[in-house]
Amino acid sequence: MPLPETIPVRYTEEDAAYVTVRPMVRQTFRLEELLDMILSVAGKDLQRVRQLLHSGTVVYHFYRYSWDGFDAGEAELAAALARFPDPDPSRPFPPRQCTNAVFDDAGPSPRHLLDLTRAAASKHRVLHRRNFWDGLLEIASQERLYYQKYSYSRHADLYCLDLDGEITSRIEEAASRLATAKVRSAMRVLASAASILFVCPR
Repeated sequence: MPLPETIPVRYTEEDAAYVTVRPMVRQTFRLEELLDMILSVAGKDLQRVRQLLHSGTVVYHFYRYSWDGFDAGEAELAAALARFPDPDPSRPFPPRQCTNAVFDDAGPSPRHLLDLTRAAASKHRVLHRRNFWDGLLEIASQERLYYQKYSYSRHADLYCLDLDGEITSRIEEAASRLATAKVRSAMRVLASAASILFVCPR
């Protein structure tokens, strides 16, 4: 049975703290749009995606989306998922495509301490030819940066740099020399950061 091309979807704000009455919004999603959202939650796991399509509900970005659940054949769903990128550990780190540096702590489920954008970190200080973003990427490229995964929510490959005292000191020194006052203030999270994820959209 072919997959539907469009799916009527209802969504409302998800509030886990207490029961509230929220306005329900209705919208028609193309199949690719619904799958893109589900992949952001479940990853490219055919059976998990199939289960969510059947259940007819998913929570994404603080909204609960629901639709009339349907059964997706494995072959048809596999063909639909094949249109989405796969993780590719063989891809070298592409500095020019990098848009964000996400500083994480060392918890069992790492918490984002700072999502530093290229736009913010690329601003030049007065009388400086270089900027902090260039300095940060130069440091990262010289260290043991490794491929972590493909993020369906960001539509990007993620590369990880584990921090130690020496790398942290080099980044702090680069921030002191090159970063604007606003970015230097944000970089105080370095004291608690254990790793940096570099986000490179495909």
